[in-house]
Amino acid sequence: MDNELGTPGSAFTSAVEDVRAARTTVESAASGLLDQLSDRELLSLLDGDRRFLPGFIATAIRYNSVPYVAGRIDRLGIPGIRFTDGPRGVVMGSATAFPVAIARAASWDVDLERRVGAVIGQEARALGANLFAGICLNMAPFAGWGRSQEAYGEEPHLMGAMGAAIIDGVKPWVLSTVKHFALNSMEEGRFRVDVQVDDATLNEVYLPHFKTAIDAGVDAVMSAYNSVNGEWAGESTPLLTTVLRDQLGFDGFVMTDFIWGLRHPVESVSAGQDLEMPFSQQRASTLPKAVRAGRLAKDDVRRAGARLLTAQLNLALRAEPTPPASVLASPEHRALAREVAHRSTVLLRNADVDRVPVLPMDVSGGARIAVLGSLADAPNMGDVGSSQVFPPSSVSIAAGLTERLGDRIVRPDDGSAEAAMAAASSAHTAIIVVGLSSVDEGESLVAVDVDSVRLFGGLARFRPIARLLIPLLRGAAAKKKVGGDRRDLRLHPQDVELIEAVARVNARTVVVLIGGGTIITAPWESHVASVLLAWYPGMEGGRAIADVLLGIEEPGGRLPVTIPHSQADLPAADWDASIVRYPRIWGQRALDAASTAASHPFGFGLGYTTFSIDSLRVGTIEDDGFTAQVGVTNVGTRPGRHVVQLYAAPSADGSRPRALLGFATIALAPGESATVRIPGSVHPLQQWNGRRLAFPAGPFEVEAAAFWGDPAAATASLSNRPARTVGAA
Repeated sequence: MDNELGTPGSAFTSAVEDVRAARTTVESAASGLLDQLSDRELLSLLDGDRRFLPGFIATAIRYNSVPYVAGRIDRLGIPGIRFTDGPRGVVMGSATAFPVAIARAASWDVDLERRVGAVIGQEARALGANLFAGICLNMAPFAGWGRSQEAYGEEPHLMGAMGAAIIDGVKPWVLSTVKHFALNSMEEGRFRVDVQVDDATLNEVYLPHFKTAIDAGVDAVMSAYNSVNGEWAGESTPLLTTVLRDQLGFDGFVMTDFIWGLRHPVESVSAGQDLEMPFSQQRASTLPKAVRAGRLAKDDVRRAGARLLTAQLNLALRAEPTPPASVLASPEHRALAREVAHRSTVLLRNADVDRVPVLPMDVSGGARIAVLGSLADAPNMGDVGSSQVFPPSSVSIAAGLTERLGDRIVRPDDGSAEAAMAAASSAHTAIIVVGLSSVDEGESLVAVDVDSVRLFGGLARFRPIARLLIPLLRGAAAKKKVGGDRRDLRLHPQDVELIEAVARVNARTVVVLIGGGTIITAPWESHVASVLLAWYPGMEGGRAIADVLLGIEEPGGRLPVTIPHSQADLPAADWDASIVRYPRIWGQRALDAASTAASHPFGFGLGYTTFSIDSLRVGTIEDDGFTAQVGVTNVGTRPGRHVVQLYAAPSADGSRPRALLGFATIALAPGESATVRIPGSVHPLQQWNGRRLAFPAGPFEVEAAAFWGDPAAATASLSNRPARTVGAA
């Protein structure tokens, strides 16, 4: 048996075999292992194995270069938790770098995300990990969150479905973890901000996707840095026990976010926090004394230890053999990264020039293509914080186009607008690659304060020392060019100037947008022929975008977020706040509430062909779900893939907004028609009644649509039923 699953011939592997042979249960096996531990070994299950200072120095050199190990006990062959981060791939070694999570959400394809999860799981195991902690389910109520690239967009049902898919994909290989529980969507203020939220908003808006992940069998939950309603999330009994375990039904283990995840290490154990990560830090210096003094009950320690051992036993029982190192960024895995980038790319605009759509590009007759913009030669991989992946190679968009077109690619002589205009005016089509980078958005340490630094322990516990360390930490963050949250959702002024200048000299100007969240495209969008949202497209992104631009592949994505005309149309964020109230309406719903049209609504995306939705039939509600049958026809001239989206129309009195209930993708040849069966859920219609979530009585009008608020949607009535109370979601 592999060491990340337990040492062969040990007490741990003997327990695994006893469970497999039905001689005992997993719970009894975990209890038996606990009985064999000394008090010191028992406490060592509850935090990281490496001492803080050497671990912190190694992390500063390269984050997560090897697994972070917690609770390894060689005497009994217990492997411990062996952590690797994500979510765009395995951050250790030289692994496959996929498009970022928000890009994968734009594929609206759970089968594709399941395949991504399987690759990540295989590569994690090949590098010695047994836990993948890269499944971010935080929904940002404020556009501009620095880590929105790590999550699956703005709609709970889409987020939950994609999260469940990657959990299922990694399950045969490693333990899965969702994060950050809960309400962690303000990057620069995450160490200090208190997020205030009422019960109805919490349960209806910010928890349903976590419930979906729990129902999918997620093994672990990472708590958040921020506080919720006045209690730090990593040690909050209401959050970690009452909500997470009692209401949502989670039976796995909870771990802290790194280093700053606890403020009161002793009290956190009884609150439901099982594991302090990633080092031997606060708990190591406080728990032994607390147990001896009777301030910490040994039963609470055993309960946490049992959860951790149960997870490791379960993995050993289900896991596939460890793959060889040759799977890392293998040709098959790179091909999947390229496919995902195709399917994630969202075509926002595609105007005709001379009565022909500009995309896909016409390169017949030796047509020359100008490739311009500050990000044309960049790898465009995304954030350089804890989600950074180090693939063996990557391909820029300029390189990808050059591979296809060779010397027909025209490049500017220098970085000036004049040189760009000269190159564009000599070309048939001008491609401008602009947008965001890790300088603009991403994980951030700039908000580290005195109280946070004191959590390092040692001399840092003293305030004068902590104050001296703050500039060093911020300087280290600045050197990595980690961007934090975005105050402005527009492109940089110099990028807009470049777009406007090139569009004046070339009617076939195509803008390729790079970024990990909402980017406002007004007013410059109307001045160019085409706009392609590429996100951060991963290690094969340059080749994939070239494939899409040339029509070898189609842009398969649909927006997982809303793009407004103006930043003022969305809820305003105070990124520097120490107290913030999370809103009940956000994104597309905020625009609807204000009767404001989106520039590009949630779910929107064009292709190189067109589809019609011809019919909709819905069944009755059973087990909180229903099945819709939607007739779809490819009415265009090219093969293509459509994303059919199911919505509950808003109630007539406005008390219930439109909500996504289900979706499916379907590929059709020109002229082909088919009926797609879509599983729908009525969970997004639940409303908090003061104690629990309940389904309203209905009736509900269901829409089969191409995007949120599609005027061409087919409609049908979902059968009515009495109001019913259910468990909290």
